[in-house]
Amino acid sequence: MISEATNKHFIEEILEKFILGSEHAPRILEKLLNQVMLAERESVLCAAPYERTENRTGSANGFKDRKYLSKAGDLSLRVPQTRDIPFYPSCLEKGERTERALMLTFAEAYVLGVSTRKVGKLVEELCGRSISSTTVSEYAKLLDKEVLAFKERPLKAYKYLYLDAQYEKVR
Repeated sequence: MISEATNKHFIEEILEKFILGSEHAPRILEKLLNQVMLAERESVLCAAPYERTENRTGSANGFKDRKYLSKAGDLSLRVPQTRDIPFYPSCLEKGERTERALMLTFAEAYVLGVSTRKVGKLVEELCGRSISSTTVSEYAKLLDKEVLAFKERPLKAYKYLYLDAQYEKVR
């Protein structure tokens, strides 16, 4: 398991880099996520790599390198693998290579009337990486599903219903 002294040193190092400036943010986030995923694998396996204990539930099986687009920019992550038991880090969504909050932001911009090409240019400006207009449309579909789920949610019984409306002329 990761020792408390190692964790303390790691946290101090990250805080120090945050103080230095935001240009270090992607590398800091990368390092933090890699460390969190490693710690999660250790807790699932009930042992650190190469540690032999009676409580061990499986074996570590190396890493898979993944590129991940976040608000901080492109991240190079090392996703830990296991053998004998299913495991995928909870901080990532399986199969996704883009942060969910970032995807919803793109989808919301699209829904608000920004063209898919302009959203693609916006992503390139913000993240330094371009995405296709098709990808923006797919993200907008995600937002549509969430809106539909909200609209179709069951409502509790209400005694009174007050309605009010305001009409805004929009171009």
